[in-house]
Amino acid sequence: MARAAVSRRLTWRLARLVETRDETPSARTLVLDVPDWPGHLAGQHVDVRLTAPDGYSTQRSYSIGNAVDGNRVELTIQRIDDGEVSPYLNGVFEVGDQVEIRGPVGGWFVWRPTDPAPALLVAGGSGIVPLMAMIRARASAGTRQPFRLVYSVRTPEDVIYRDELRRRVLELDVAYVYTRMEPRRRIGVADLNTHGWPPDFEPACFVCGPTGFVEAAADILVALGHAPARVRTERFGGDR
Repeated sequence: MARAAVSRRLTWRLARLVETRDETPSARTLVLDVPDWPGHLAGQHVDVRLTAPDGYSTQRSYSIGNAVDGNRVELTIQRIDDGEVSPYLNGVFEVGDQVEIRGPVGGWFVWRPTDPAPALLVAGGSGIVPLMAMIRARASAGTRQPFRLVYSVRTPEDVIYRDELRRRVLELDVAYVYTRMEPRRRIGVADLNTHGWPPDFEPACFVCGPTGFVEAAADILVALGHAPARVRTERFGGDR
């Protein structure tokens, strides 16, 4: 039965775009209606497949940004101007259009409302997407695990979900690291030591972003004393 369930989840499904939201000048949220969606956990992702009229096909993986909500799946796409997939999804794909998706995928980089530990979320750029799913899932479940978010992003204008993060100020501690503001800097020991949880709290740490960012942040957390097994990472590259 477990094998049948996995096979069903990984079936390609035809999803219809029902709503879009502009998050930043280069990031757009797609709200998809997916018939018979089996549900998902915060932190999982889907594969998206595009097929041209001549039969050429390509696919990319995108994190799910929403808590489970019936047949709805939200993807926030950061446009890469020379990318193959993101310019289409971010600019050409319109309400009523369809796309194939497969998932949900992943079982390690996930947060469950039953986890009693405090959570430290560390995001780089569009790496905020699966972490926002965790924030939303916590709110939806009505649980009270303490959450902290350290968000590294170029400028305030590049903050994805900016308005929602402001609205959640009473339920979520947020610290920003701006990498393109003067003086320019990258996330460092002081940021995670000051705005993270102490290692003896045994928090669940989730780090998501570009490969270099993820490796640096994870190394810092371990150096600060966090158990490597409690530092979960998800990285991306290419046409995100």
